[in-house]
Amino acid sequence: MDYSLILLLLPLLVLAIGAVWYIVLIIADWKIFVKAGEAGWKSLIPFYTAYIQYKLFWNTCFFPVFLISYLILFIYQLADITSPASALLCIGNSMVSLVLHVISTHKMSKAFGHGIGFTLGLLFFEPVFSMILAFGDSQYQGPQ
Repeated sequence: MDYSLILLLLPLLVLAIGAVWYIVLIIADWKIFVKAGEAGWKSLIPFYTAYIQYKLFWNTCFFPVFLISYLILFIYQLADITSPASALLCIGNSMVSLVLHVISTHKMSKAFGHGIGFTLGLLFFEPVFSMILAFGDSQYQGPQ
């Protein structure tokens, strides 16, 4: 059996699945923004999207959290991971980013009237639960 064809087609399959994944997320994010009272096009600009999400889903003082999360990502990009201290910084940075992502996802879930179960769905099955949130009966209730 000739495995060279399989090795050639496998990356294309992964690329196609990734493209479909992101197209579904773009459509869902657009609709979620519209449901929350924002223009859908704001979901297309990466840094601005994050800013609008913090504004919509965090209760008070969202801007410092937004700045801290992006400062963490900026420090991560500058770190030289060849030294042990920098490697620890990168690991800590990743952990903080993960925690902020989980909290933000839960806040989004609560802003649409859902609980921890829906948050777990958004974390582990993001395209499916984003589409449910976007096209389902969920109504934006504001930051909780």
